[in-house]
Amino acid sequence: MKNLDFNADKALAKDFITNFADALGEPKYLKLLQDVSNRKLRAVQIELDDIFNFKDLDEEFLQRVTENTRRYISIFAEAIDELMPEPTEVFPVDEDRDILMTQRVDDGTDGADNTDPLQKMPSEIKRFFEVYIKAFSKGTPLTIRQVKASSIGQLVKISGIITRCSDVKPLMQVAVYTCEDCGFEIYQEVTARVFMPLFECPSSRCKINKAKGNLILQLRASKFLKFQEARIQELAEHVPKGHIPRSLTVHLRGELTRKVAPGDVVELSGIFLPIPYTGFRAMRAGLVADTYLEAMSITHFKKKYEEYELKDDEQEKIERLAEDGDIYNKLARSLAPEIFGHEDVKKALLLLLVGAPHRKLSDGMKIRGDLHICLMGDPGVAKSQLLKHIINVAPRGVYTTGRGSSGVGLTAAVQKDPVTNEMVLEGGALVLADMGICAIDEFDKMEESDRTAIHEVMEQQTVSIAKAGITTSLNARTAVLAAANPAWGRYDLRRTPAENINLPPALLSRFDFLWLILDRADMDSDLEMARHVVHVHQNLESPSLGFTPLEPSVLRAYISAARRIVPSVPRKLEEYIATAYASIRQDEAKSNAPHSYTTVRTLLSILRISIALARLRFSETVAQSDVDEALRLMQMSKFSLYSDDRQRSGLDAISDIYSILRDEAARTNSMDVSYAHALNWISRKGYSEAQLKECLEEYAALNVWQIHPNTFDIHFIDA
Repeated sequence: MKNLDFNADKALAKDFITNFADALGEPKYLKLLQDVSNRKLRAVQIELDDIFNFKDLDEEFLQRVTENTRRYISIFAEAIDELMPEPTEVFPVDEDRDILMTQRVDDGTDGADNTDPLQKMPSEIKRFFEVYIKAFSKGTPLTIRQVKASSIGQLVKISGIITRCSDVKPLMQVAVYTCEDCGFEIYQEVTARVFMPLFECPSSRCKINKAKGNLILQLRASKFLKFQEARIQELAEHVPKGHIPRSLTVHLRGELTRKVAPGDVVELSGIFLPIPYTGFRAMRAGLVADTYLEAMSITHFKKKYEEYELKDDEQEKIERLAEDGDIYNKLARSLAPEIFGHEDVKKALLLLLVGAPHRKLSDGMKIRGDLHICLMGDPGVAKSQLLKHIINVAPRGVYTTGRGSSGVGLTAAVQKDPVTNEMVLEGGALVLADMGICAIDEFDKMEESDRTAIHEVMEQQTVSIAKAGITTSLNARTAVLAAANPAWGRYDLRRTPAENINLPPALLSRFDFLWLILDRADMDSDLEMARHVVHVHQNLESPSLGFTPLEPSVLRAYISAARRIVPSVPRKLEEYIATAYASIRQDEAKSNAPHSYTTVRTLLSILRISIALARLRFSETVAQSDVDEALRLMQMSKFSLYSDDRQRSGLDAISDIYSILRDEAARTNSMDVSYAHALNWISRKGYSEAQLKECLEEYAALNVWQIHPNTFDIHFIDA
């Protein structure tokens, strides 16, 4: 009866493969088999969606495939063996297997002694393809907690984060022996992870002659599969409060190996199976058995920027966005639109996502391209929410908090690999965030000893380890986004910024931006913010921004397109950037500010930010406007530190603008200042165009200067 069922199911499978047509009416699986026959593909993926849409198959067949997937993989494989077309293209016969198969057919070894099942050549050894059954694309994946004993043997779809991957090892599928006495080939199929080799020849000739023929394992003739073991862990949002995330072992075979890396958020479909213990472990384990997932398909949730392939509509959308003159502001305001204000902070976070290309010099020295940002501020200014949103947008991001992170948890831990029993390094948060963003909340609450682990990552972008006989360097090309509270919980205006920040200068100089967000009482802005928060609370969306905020997926696509560009700094801007850096150093020397650490790293920061801005415009060269915006953002981040000093100095905005313009005129020793230059200088200091116009009118009325009616250029009356 079982055999009849097998044949009936095989006939159904053949009918499905032969007659299923895609949306264009072309035979989908027959075209696939032709590619397999021409050795262009090695994997045949049968999709449950297609079985469901195929009109000639009943629902019972679909249910049987879902509930007993392992058996139906062999049914589909046999059906494909019978339907496999002849190759239409010439491919090079350089594989050992092809040569051996030709020899076997020529020698007639294919069926040497059909009475003996061990001498019958298994179909696996002839196959040069693998069969996978992919679960339904729609429907929410299960969490690891929801996969119960009732799912054993079934096709399940789960989501999680990959925490560990073993190396790819060969796994024996068919062992081939040659007998020294009778010369026959003996085949042994291997279905488990371990197997007992044969030692005596079981062929009928050796039995009749009563000769215990010695068997030699022929490794060259045996069939091996690529095998990799991975560990998938529940995502943080799926773990109930107070529970530890669960994890599950995943076995990846054949073409699915090397598809995942630690830190990837993936959706896997596979067969949930038990793995019984063998040998002495079985005696010790009793009735307990381990479980694992045999992977059938892998889908990445957030593709890396490099792997992002733009679809036609996305390509058009991005080209339209790139032509928009105000795209920089729109992209920045699309980041966390539910959070009120913080325009400049959001612009800095946008540049953190874009980054600059890494530079490698001829002598092997590397200059990092990632930006690092530290958000320091009073409680309740939405620092953590900004961090969470950035991790949501970034294709690869790890979120951790200062108190919950140890130095080993951030860098790497030494563990014993269960597959090979060797000591291996398991990457921590910074290594998992390689080529992505690592967000560290409560940065100020970290132990000093743990915080030193970050110093090397921020500048050299590696994690050096010397533990348990392993001395190595791991890549950690990650952008660090830190959020911290001031030393006394709230910012104390009576103390200096250095006392408030309470972070060592060695660490502060490594941040490209140190942004201080203070919670100041201001009637107008407080009213505006309160209205915004109430609107978000009622409607679960941000108030109208005057344009539709971009979805995180569109942001990711735009940023991935921008990151492919490698802008260069033109020679004419070299002197401009050098002068700007020198004047920043000079201003600092005059002010004797103990809390600003302007080093050569600041110059590199200006270059990185300028290049990131050029990338956003899809420009191959950095423009002067990019450098000005970079300087303005750095100035704004500095002003956030000592804006209270400026208020105390008694200068209002108008007087301050006048002093800036007067100093500029004195420096250039000129009676004239162009409006464009004036606007550039005051915007760097954080003032708006409206304030500049107000200042021009006020001082023109006092007869200090004259203003050109059309160009608004300034001419000083009295030197």
